[in-house]
Amino acid sequence: MSFLLSFHWGWLVGSLLLGLAMGWISVVQRGSGTSKVLARWLAVLVAVLVAVSLARVIPGRFGYWLDLGLTMFGCYLVGCTIGACLRDWVVSRSAPAA
Repeated sequence: MSFLLSFHWGWLVGSLLLGLAMGWISVVQRGSGTSKVLARWLAVLVAVLVAVSLARVIPGRFGYWLDLGLTMFGCYLVGCTIGACLRDWVVSRSAPAA
């Protein structure tokens, strides 16, 4: 893990910044989003991938790519959360008092 952080820090920061931008933009989404059933299936898929990564079931290059992809996905989600919270904070501060 420390190798991933030290060697791919630029990509990880890039995924964090991309998540920050998408979190900032996503507050004004007008679509219906994903259904609860699809969200549950995606959560199960991510949990299975994390379990496979932690158990080191996939060796070699593909296991390395899995670890890197999950780390980048985690950075992206953290960036999305921070961006959405910042956007909510900025919008709520600039709203006129009722």
